[in-house]
Amino acid sequence: MWYSLGRLILKYRIALLSILIVFTIIMSFFASQVKLSYDFSKAVPTDNKKYIEYQAFVKRFSSDGTTLVIGIESDKFFTIPIFNLLGKLHQDLKKVNGVMDVLSIPETIELTKDTITDKLIPTKIFNYPFKNQLQLDSAKLIFENQLFYRGLLYNKETNAYLLAVNLKKDLVESKNRTWLINNVLTEVKKFEDASGIKTHISGLPYIRTIISDKIKQEMNWFLIGSILLSALILLLFFKSFSATLMSLLVVSIGVVSSIGTMVLLGYKITLLTVLIPPLVVVIGVPNCIYFLNKFHTSFLVTNDKKSAIINMVGRMGIVTLFCNIAAAIGFSVFAFTRSQLLKEFGIVSGINIMVLFLISLIFIPITLSYLPAPKPKHVKYLKNKLLEKFLIKIEQWALQHTKWVYIISFITIAFAIAGTFKLKSEGFMVDDLPKNDTIYTDLKWFENNFKGVMPLEIVIDTKKNRGALNMETLQNIDSLSNYIASKAETAKPFSIVEALKFGNQAFYNGDTLSYVLPIEIPASIANALRTKSTNKTNITRITSNFIDTSQRYIRVSVNMKDIGSKRLPILLDDFKNKANQIFDSTKYHITFTGSSVTFLEGSSFIINGLKESIFWAFLLIALSMLFLFRSARILLCSLIPNIIPLIVTAGVMGWVGITLKPSTVLVFSVALGIVIDVTIRFLVNYKQELPNNQNKVQPTLIQTIHHTGISIIYTSLVLIAGFIIFCFSHFGGTFSLGWLTSLTLLVGTFTNLVLLPVLLLLLSNKKDR
Repeated sequence: MWYSLGRLILKYRIALLSILIVFTIIMSFFASQVKLSYDFSKAVPTDNKKYIEYQAFVKRFSSDGTTLVIGIESDKFFTIPIFNLLGKLHQDLKKVNGVMDVLSIPETIELTKDTITDKLIPTKIFNYPFKNQLQLDSAKLIFENQLFYRGLLYNKETNAYLLAVNLKKDLVESKNRTWLINNVLTEVKKFEDASGIKTHISGLPYIRTIISDKIKQEMNWFLIGSILLSALILLLFFKSFSATLMSLLVVSIGVVSSIGTMVLLGYKITLLTVLIPPLVVVIGVPNCIYFLNKFHTSFLVTNDKKSAIINMVGRMGIVTLFCNIAAAIGFSVFAFTRSQLLKEFGIVSGINIMVLFLISLIFIPITLSYLPAPKPKHVKYLKNKLLEKFLIKIEQWALQHTKWVYIISFITIAFAIAGTFKLKSEGFMVDDLPKNDTIYTDLKWFENNFKGVMPLEIVIDTKKNRGALNMETLQNIDSLSNYIASKAETAKPFSIVEALKFGNQAFYNGDTLSYVLPIEIPASIANALRTKSTNKTNITRITSNFIDTSQRYIRVSVNMKDIGSKRLPILLDDFKNKANQIFDSTKYHITFTGSSVTFLEGSSFIINGLKESIFWAFLLIALSMLFLFRSARILLCSLIPNIIPLIVTAGVMGWVGITLKPSTVLVFSVALGIVIDVTIRFLVNYKQELPNNQNKVQPTLIQTIHHTGISIIYTSLVLIAGFIIFCFSHFGGTFSLGWLTSLTLLVGTFTNLVLLPVLLLLLSNKKDR
């Protein structure tokens, strides 16, 4: 069948090549329309309780991830030059298109009581620009007397001050967010240059934008780097520009197809699908190497180019098909998880690995048919003396030192299993960044001075309309807020309760002892909250963002540290238990949500989904191997050399201290889909050569090691080089993906070249040895 297919490809080469060119043009058109995804909640299934709760929160109170914070640490903050520059920064930031509002010290207000009407009147504290230091110092005393701002905008003990910039949600979740963030940073840079004071910047929109842009830039460079590195290795191996260019065209068409597929399926580039183009390169190059290797070996035998091409398709077509099926299974099993993020990655990668096979099957034979016959220098690599000596050593170890192979294998497995017990599953929002990266150091600055910027939202459902302004409710919120504020991981919560305390202090002429919840809500605030008028004071406008329109739900916002997926559930359980003690469950329903909670849920789903996918990948690949070889004995032999590299990788992760998180768990599925290729190619060649050696196992193994070993080693070197390039990443997860996958491939190459022959010999009949 496959030999006939080879003849058909050559017979209709013009038509097939034309179809491939048209396909490439069409996919290029779609690929040009690809967009980046800015939805960070896609990791969680839409029917998940946490996802539903978060979407309900967003619908009532808008998104919680739209605030960018700017921090300043200086004992000169309240000097005329610096303070006036801060006032100018406030005004300049408000002019930036996409900035909704700015909260900063120069624009803070105090509430003063009208002695006649008892109404609270908002008044600006700082009337900048200042020319007199005494006036600024006087305003500073008034400001520091307002306990409402303490911990919110400044930390007196560390001379740390904060500006909060609220951004438009639509822009934050669009491709224009990079432009918006850069415009904000431009104004901040102007302040830095004029004042000589270093600023610290953080907040979810800033962190997500900068990290996404860095990943996008890195992946573009990695894609180019992987192509160039593969080209260099191919050129060194084959000594042929035409063979190298042909291989690059194969993977380039595959890359274009993968990006075009995303657009056709209505997907956008996510933090996972951005990995697909580089993966297509490192998976596509082995296809080219195996086809070219078989073409060259056949040409040496027949000295006829056409016969060599047909023989190449006949011998390698079925092998490459099942290798790509195995790789596709390794990726496409993600499509069976409940995470949309993983589904998209699995579907796109699975489809395009098979498309890559078709591209290789059509383009390589056709291109070779137009190229001149190989010259002696092009096939010189087949007689590489150094490689031959290495393969002889492999043969000796596999056939003459089997006991040592078993001993080393058992010791390695035992050492790796011991390491797996040290594995921990924990993720942080910014743990992939180097510890000296500005994003990381700035985030830690905010954690040290303001207890963090990661949003946690608490929604109190009073179960009745207008129940939010009930004094019992407010007192309960105050008790819970005080408990949360006492924790080292969380800042002082902000809610309508703090606004009422602010008003109560003003009502008693600024007495700091009166910064407590009033006995009853002042009529002026209650009326302002109950009216639908848009003409509200600053204080009522702020508080109205924390009560929904029906006045049934109250929002309590908490900024917290990035404490990781291990400690966060413990802290949330503590808060939930405290809330259950304070609030009567028959009257209230308490929900903990926000980006911090959805991040935790998303990480858990991705990790669990990846673990499940590894199981299903093993099962489906095993069934494919059983179908291909129709032998349970060979199936057992094939799985063991592929399980060991995964165990070794997991053990190394445990010993080195690399935690299980989405970026590192991905290694196992990726590596499994690629390492199994080596096994399939070895076993298919073994089965094909067995009849030629009167079904004698040992001579067949020797021949297979020497014939297939060359292409296996070359392919492994290309794959390892392709993944090693990820080690140049600034992100810990990408760096780990690079060297851990390379380690898995290296171990897999040795287990397939050394341990697999030992197992085949062990499980064969003695008379056939």
